[in-house]
Amino acid sequence: MAKSSAGILLFRQGPSRIEVLIAHMGGPYWEKKDEGGWSIPKGEYTDEEPQEAAVREFKEEMGMERPKGKLIDLGEVRQPSGKLVRIWALEGTLDTSQVASNTFEMEWPPRSQIIRSFPEIDRAQWFTVDEARAKLIRGQEPFLDLLLAHTS
Repeated sequence: MAKSSAGILLFRQGPSRIEVLIAHMGGPYWEKKDEGGWSIPKGEYTDEEPQEAAVREFKEEMGMERPKGKLIDLGEVRQPSGKLVRIWALEGTLDTSQVASNTFEMEWPPRSQIIRSFPEIDRAQWFTVDEARAKLIRGQEPFLDLLLAHTS
């Protein structure tokens, strides 16, 4: 059975464009990768409702509650890995300087027997939809089109 993830794509409307909030993945494998190294704040779930998982993951990865407002279900997209990702859009804003992600542990450098802690995301930033399209990890771009369809 395919793994499942859920998340929230925060967006804000400016005078002439929509901006989205995406997060740069943390840890040594993503440290020097910019294009293709960003993700919608999301995470895996098993025994909870997808929307509850999306809200929980937003809080864990951003270090704060989601802004108030109505969640817009953008649907589910199968990723190249086979994982099913379901995303909700939410209009709102937040101060990216306040982002404080949860962490994970891994052996680094490999085969060193040294366990280090890394943030799941190391930063978050607002981008236009076109900029985000170039930054997002492959497979998440369709959510930008789904967002645009809901906001036009």
